[in-house]
Amino acid sequence: MRHTTSAVALLVALLARPVLAAAQEPVASFDLLNTRLKPGDKVWVTDAQGREIEGKIQTLTPDALTLRGDGARTFAGRDVSLIRQRQPDGIWNGALIGLAVGGGIAAAGCIAEKDYSDSFCPAYILLYPAMGLGIGVGIDALIPGKKIVAYRAPGPAGPSSARLSIAPVITPRAKGVAVLFFF
Repeated sequence: MRHTTSAVALLVALLARPVLAAAQEPVASFDLLNTRLKPGDKVWVTDAQGREIEGKIQTLTPDALTLRGDGARTFAGRDVSLIRQRQPDGIWNGALIGLAVGGGIAAAGCIAEKDYSDSFCPAYILLYPAMGLGIGVGIDALIPGKKIVAYRAPGPAGPSSARLSIAPVITPRAKGVAVLFFF
């Protein structure tokens, strides 16, 4: 009995342990892109002049990347400053939110109908959460995932150098300075 209790406690401890949710760091070298990207992936490439080009990867070699989009375009590794790709977004959070909203509407309907003899409460409990779930999944499927950085060219201060931008702001009502800090 003692071994069973210890085994159950160990299993619970392993399943309940906290897991770090850290973002995946961008690759530090262009020749390591094949560990993160593959032909057919949709990416946004920012070249050395700051122009962003969207396309799907046609070929990927350790020193060059070819995109197909508005025609094929090849980028040498030294000409790329940033590559981003869209992270897929799961539909489970939309499903759970829709289920909760539908359940709340069903509960409100049941509370409102408690004084009537012909109550529709069973219909509310079955119908509204299911409708909320479907609507939540549909809405969440329409929302694209976030763009994450797959590659950032090494800068003077390392792969993720910080940048500071200062610009004057002059409007009829206000005058000031806009300060932007990128990292």
